[in-house]
Amino acid sequence: MASHRPIGTAFITGANVGQGNLLAKRLADRGVRVFAGVLPGAPTDLEGDNRITLVEQDVSDGESVRKSAEIVDAALNGQGLDLLLNVAGVANIAVGVIEGVKMEEVERIFQINTFGQLRVIQAFLPMLRRAKAARIANYSSGAIIANPVGSGPYNMTKHAIHGMTLTLRHELAAFGIQVTSILPGGVLTGMSANAHANTLKTWHAQPDAVLAVYDKPLGNTVKQVLPDMLEKSGSTPDEAVDQMMAILDQPKWKPISYVGKDVKPMGLMRRLLSDSQLEKAIRSTFKIPTAKIPSPI
Repeated sequence: MASHRPIGTAFITGANVGQGNLLAKRLADRGVRVFAGVLPGAPTDLEGDNRITLVEQDVSDGESVRKSAEIVDAALNGQGLDLLLNVAGVANIAVGVIEGVKMEEVERIFQINTFGQLRVIQAFLPMLRRAKAARIANYSSGAIIANPVGSGPYNMTKHAIHGMTLTLRHELAAFGIQVTSILPGGVLTGMSANAHANTLKTWHAQPDAVLAVYDKPLGNTVKQVLPDMLEKSGSTPDEAVDQMMAILDQPKWKPISYVGKDVKPMGLMRRLLSDSQLEKAIRSTFKIPTAKIPSPI
């Protein structure tokens, strides 16, 4: 299906590696003028690709985001920006059960995942308003449906992104700017290729007192069940990007866009089941034990 109008210009955050990197290349293949936000000093294979303009940007730093917007604005020379892909984010900070995570790490992951997207939107919206029918895709996560244990702070950042996106849909409708909340599932990247080893390491990095409480009821879920499911049901990077490119071709965006063969069934369950039924199904799937609540006397 052809897009409602051709995408002429696009800015992508977090394009050093991962999904942002692949999306930059795929859009450039289509002839889109791509501005790729790259973390200062971080290696990227986009160096030397004359189809893509690299723009240094640290989304956790307000001044860095402001400067990146100035660079793109000057390059556009009065032209509007057609597409903003808010991809930048991390998942390996503040890992562990909520009782044991360090507040400074929680604050750090919010600075990147949540406040980072907010900073970029505020800085780039004037350029988006200049375009006709511009679009913004904010990367939330399928985790906001499943809410896997051991990832509380990450889930919190992505719930916040989802809420911001749904509000933006109302606030920007009068300007013809479409916004969607991207809910990707597990993607089999280089990092997730070692999911079992990485999960084991982060789980046992928690304080001994926390592990003494939580390892017995939740250790198997975190160290075995979740990594097994990622390896079995996760999408390849190319599969995830193919689905995202198909979303870009849709003439009208939905509030939520699911990316990944593991998250789409959860989206269906979310619509068909009650909150309690969905929670019960998730606990069963992830093998999360639930203590029996005594009947009132």
